[in-house]
Amino acid sequence: MNNEHTTNWPDLAMGLYERLTGRNAEIAYELADMHVKVPSGTGPQAEHAEWILSGTLKIRTKELVQGPK
Repeated sequence: MNNEHTTNWPDLAMGLYERLTGRNAEIAYELADMHVKVPSGTGPQAEHAEWILSGTLKIRTKELVQGPK
């Protein structure tokens, strides 16, 4: 039995993106009133800007063709 499971969302998203890269794939997320607090820096005294996202976030991948050298 394989015990190498993804245990967090960033790893899951990165693994999915890596699998889709080069296949002209698209990942679409529907967001409804999602609030994101973006820090101005690190540490406990950092101020935060609040971004509110509603709509569709699309992440597209495509294979880049390299020309002759």
